[in-house]
Amino acid sequence: MASVNAMNCIRMSIPQKWRKILLGVGRISRRSTSAIQVRPVHDIAASEAPLKGIRVLDLSRILAGPYCTMILGDMGAEVIKVEKPGTGDDTRTWGPPFMGSESCYYLCVNRNKKSITVDMKKPEGVQLIKKLAAVSDVLVENYIPGALSKMGLGYPEMHAEFPHLIYCSITGYGQTGKYATRAGYDVIVSGIGGLMYITGPADGEPCKVGVAITDLSTGLYAVGSILASVLSRQKTGRGQHIDCNLLSTNVASLVNVASNYLNAGQEGKRYGTAHPSIVPYQAFEASDGYFVVGAGNDPQFKVMTKLIGHPELATNELYLTNKTRVKNRVQLLGLLKDVFKEKSVSHWLDVFEDSGIPYGPINNTGQVFSDPQVQHNGMIQEMLHPSIGKIRVAGPAVRFSETKTVDPTPPPLLGQHTDEVLEGLLGYSNEALSTLRNQKVID
Repeated sequence: MASVNAMNCIRMSIPQKWRKILLGVGRISRRSTSAIQVRPVHDIAASEAPLKGIRVLDLSRILAGPYCTMILGDMGAEVIKVEKPGTGDDTRTWGPPFMGSESCYYLCVNRNKKSITVDMKKPEGVQLIKKLAAVSDVLVENYIPGALSKMGLGYPEMHAEFPHLIYCSITGYGQTGKYATRAGYDVIVSGIGGLMYITGPADGEPCKVGVAITDLSTGLYAVGSILASVLSRQKTGRGQHIDCNLLSTNVASLVNVASNYLNAGQEGKRYGTAHPSIVPYQAFEASDGYFVVGAGNDPQFKVMTKLIGHPELATNELYLTNKTRVKNRVQLLGLLKDVFKEKSVSHWLDVFEDSGIPYGPINNTGQVFSDPQVQHNGMIQEMLHPSIGKIRVAGPAVRFSETKTVDPTPPPLLGQHTDEVLEGLLGYSNEALSTLRNQKVID
C-alpha cells in the first residue's frame, strides 16, 4: 500500500485482473480512469505501533528472513508466514530442546505472525501467493536465486503484476555471480567472508561466533532496507527489489579490520577477546571466573592503574599512550593478568563501579536473564502458546517514546491461520477452502 500525506494519493497502474481483489479488500478506491488511486496509510495515532497498516507476505524460513519479519511484526506489521504443508519451516524440527511439539529454535524468531500453508509447487498455490501479494506491501523470501521465477513468483514476474510490491530477497551470495546458486549458510559464509579468520584465540584455530551472527545481521539489514523502501514508495508509488545477502553483510561487518587492510595493508588476526587497536580492552581471569575491562583512552588507563593499585604503570614509558601500549601489549597484559588473578570477579566489579571505565562480568545464559539491567529493559517476553502454554523468549531490543511495539502473539502453529487469512483477506468460502484441501494446496 503506497502511502503519502493525508491530502494526496499515489496513482499507479495495476492490471485489470487484480483490481477486483484490491477493491474488495479496500486497498484501492474506484476511479473512472485506467489508473488506480492507492489509498494512503491513515495517520497513525501515538498509541499505535509504527508499522500498523503494513502487510508482509513472508515466504522465508530458517533464521535471517524470519528474524527480519519478526522485527517488522514487533513494530506492528501484519506478517503472513507461508509454510510448506505438512512440515512447515525447517526450524520447527531443529531440536532438542523442544517445548511440546515445537522446537525452542522455531519459537525464538516467529512471534507476531500468522501461519498459513500453501503448496507453491501447484498452480493453485502460485495463484494464492499472487492474490496475497496483490493485497500486501512487502514480500520477503530467501530462496536460491531463480527458484521462485520458475514458479512465476520471482521479482521480475511479481513486479510486472504488482508494481507497488516491495520485494526483499535474502540469499547467501547475491542474485548474480559465481556463487549465486550456492545455498547460503552462516558458518560457511563467515569463513568465506573473513569473520571466522579473525575470531578465536590468538594461538588457536578459527572459531564461529556463538550465534549465527551473519544471519541475524542480514535480517537487520533487510529490516532497514524494507523501511527505506516504504519511505521511497511514499514518493513514487512503486516498490522495488531489495538484494540482501549473507556474504555482503559479512564483508561490510569487517569494518575496522577491512579498513586496516584496504588502507594500510594490515592483515586481520585473531586476538581472542582482545582488541587489535586498543590495549587493554579484553577479558581477564579473576580468581573465580572471568570479566571484561578496557581503557579506551589514556586518561582511562591512568584511572585503571590507580584503582588496581599499580599507578606506576601509567607513568612507564612503555605504556604512556595507547600507541605504545599496543606496541608493548604482551608485556602489559602479562602484568595485568597476574594482578587480576589475585581477586574475585565481584571484587573487581566493585572496584570499577562508577569509575567511568568500561567493564562487566562474562555471564552465562542464566546470569544474563537474572541480570537486573536485562530485567529492567524488559528483555524476557512471555506469551501464552495455544498448545504449549506459557513460553518465554528474548524480547524486542528497541523501545519507542511515542509509539509502542505490539502486544506479542505466540509463534503460530503450522497452518493455524490458513482459514482466517484466506477467508478474511481474500474472501474464500468454506467450499473453496475444501476444494483447495482436496487438491492438497493447503492443509
